[in-house]
Amino acid sequence: MKRLLVACLFAAAGCEGLQRLNVSSMTGGRLDGVDLGKVAKGVNQARKGFAEISESEEYFIGRAVSAQVLSRYKPLNDPGLNAYAQKVMQAVALASDRPATFRGYHLQVLDSAEINAFAAPGGFIFVTKGMLELVRSEDELAGVLAHEVAHVAKKHGLKTIQTSRLTSAFTIIGSEAAKNYTPQQVTQLTSAFEGAVEDVVNKLVVNGYSRDKEYEADKFGAQYVKAANYDPGALKGFLARMQKAEGSGGGGMFKTHPSPAKRETELGSVSPGPAYKRSSERGRRFSAAVQL
Repeated sequence: MKRLLVACLFAAAGCEGLQRLNVSSMTGGRLDGVDLGKVAKGVNQARKGFAEISESEEYFIGRAVSAQVLSRYKPLNDPGLNAYAQKVMQAVALASDRPATFRGYHLQVLDSAEINAFAAPGGFIFVTKGMLELVRSEDELAGVLAHEVAHVAKKHGLKTIQTSRLTSAFTIIGSEAAKNYTPQQVTQLTSAFEGAVEDVVNKLVVNGYSRDKEYEADKFGAQYVKAANYDPGALKGFLARMQKAEGSGGGGMFKTHPSPAKRETELGSVSPGPAYKRSSERGRRFSAAVQL
């Protein structure tokens, strides 16, 4: 985990290969033969907040967040289902206002009965088996995944990181005077980004995003679905089904999201684009892939 966090710190300075190096081997401002002062030389001034995180840094933060998610949830061993869900996600991502991330969007189905989905910074998306069991069509699945793509596109995960953590880390990285990083400075950097990862994980898994961010993800998700030639109205049908399932408890989205009924109301009237046609082929491939 520390190797990954330190990689995140220096990725924007042109040393993404640092992810493979061992923090414990640092001596005299060098890390496995890499002069950290030279790594930071290209950073001319300290940055202050999430808006100044580069796409490569976002990717490494997302990887660290994903590692935490996968420490809590087991991946589902179903390559066919995972590939199918990945293709649907890519379709809506390509139709979004952020069609590409640093190393692309990635999806993993989780082996959990909990009804939930997560989107980590950088384009890492997770959906549970329980969520897929509630979905009835490819259009509904597109709506669910477009909501998560919207969280990535609007950088909701990065916005949860405490500004103080980033200010501290970027001040050290951007210091022209710091030609060599001491073990204490690397410890401070690692601590800051460990805290940043914890901030994001707590929002995704424990507390959930604020209501305005969830409504924003629904709104933009519906736009992405429509642009990808799916029916955005299918999401409202899914939310109505979620409302019926809410009484069963079980945490997940019911604990971290606004009520499905409220989300449905906030979403308002939505309709497919003029080129939309119902597809029996979509129905067949959905039924073939989602056999849970």
